[in-house]
Amino acid sequence: MEKNIRTVCFTGHRDIAPADAVRLPGQLERVIRELYARGAREFRAGGALGFDMVAALKVLTMRDELTDLRLVLILPCRDQTAKWNEPSVRTYRYIEQRADEVKYLFDRYIDGCMLERDRCLVTGSDVCVAYCAKSTGGTAYTFTYALKNGLEVINLYDRLRAEDRAGRSDTI
Repeated sequence: MEKNIRTVCFTGHRDIAPADAVRLPGQLERVIRELYARGAREFRAGGALGFDMVAALKVLTMRDELTDLRLVLILPCRDQTAKWNEPSVRTYRYIEQRADEVKYLFDRYIDGCMLERDRCLVTGSDVCVAYCAKSTGGTAYTFTYALKNGLEVINLYDRLRAEDRAGRSDTI
């Protein structure tokens, strides 16, 4: 029997292969529904470009139907978007305004604030949903940190590759 869970964190790359970007929202919806059925209600995201935003937007969309879903943003610093382009900042603000809770770890960017964010996402979570395609960088660090801390880790990158091998490419 699968363990009952409450809290899920997301981690993933900023850059997502175009073919995967088309399929990720559908994968996320299936996984969120699976985890919801097991008791998950709080979903944590770190507010980064790429996968974090896709995951947060999917939770917000699904919250219309599953009204007890909660999106918690754990953000490294208040000026995280300082070097982002305007469309990305607008998406970030949209997510930030609609989140159920927003936690800022630091007022300004400092060395190590991103890794601190990654550790905070994992701490207190039961499951980590990842899009991890390589063994280096912040996503790989968080993925490994989650495993070392006993979290169940679901890697959507691996699920997409398994679909490819099976000759399927489900879309949204």
